[in-house]
Amino acid sequence: MESFKEDRCENCLVRQLNALNSLNKDQLKRISDSKVFKSIKKGDSIFEEGEKLNGIFCVRNGVSKLSKMSDNGKDTIIKIASRGEVLGKRSVVTEEKTNLSAVAINDMEMCFIPKVHLLDSINDNPQFAKAILLQMAKDLKFADNVIVNIAQKTVKQRLAETLLYLDKNFGVDMEGFIVMTLTREDIANILGTAKETCIRTLTSFKQQGLIVTDGKRIKIEDPNTLLKLAENR
Repeated sequence: MESFKEDRCENCLVRQLNALNSLNKDQLKRISDSKVFKSIKKGDSIFEEGEKLNGIFCVRNGVSKLSKMSDNGKDTIIKIASRGEVLGKRSVVTEEKTNLSAVAINDMEMCFIPKVHLLDSINDNPQFAKAILLQMAKDLKFADNVIVNIAQKTVKQRLAETLLYLDKNFGVDMEGFIVMTLTREDIANILGTAKETCIRTLTSFKQQGLIVTDGKRIKIEDPNTLLKLAENR
């Protein structure tokens, strides 16, 4: 019985992290009655760029990467989405095909909510509509910052900023290594640079004593210098 209660949207703590927290009990009940629980394995696609979505994905556990494919076939990671994120809302609200793809970085658990309930709730609940718009605006601002960073900051600045972001948002393990482990290719795709350039920059940071590496794992040793570098001070 406790498991059932935890699975109901009315009792879910995850919704407190996103716009779904603005829904009333009846709306939450309708969503809970129709949602589909999904387990996504590491490396599997959640949705593809250009896909027409029939609903949104609320992340209960795990992390995914949202990326955009350029004309030359280069993937750029726009955002790392974790627990509490709602994926696909822009596509569903605008009824357009997705402009990003989403792939699981590790094993994930999420709830798929059919779009009819999202759209009905937007029409019936002004607070929810406002919360959705605010989140979409926040996502757009984040994407704008990514574009500006790639255009105006050096690879070293972008790498310093990315490592500090991962450290702050995902924390560290008992040994001080950032919990979120990414491949060097993924880090390069976040930076908007070549994998080889990313590896050389990480090696430079390691030689300067800014970080320690152990395989894919990275530990920040000198956060103050990394912050100064990220802010170009």
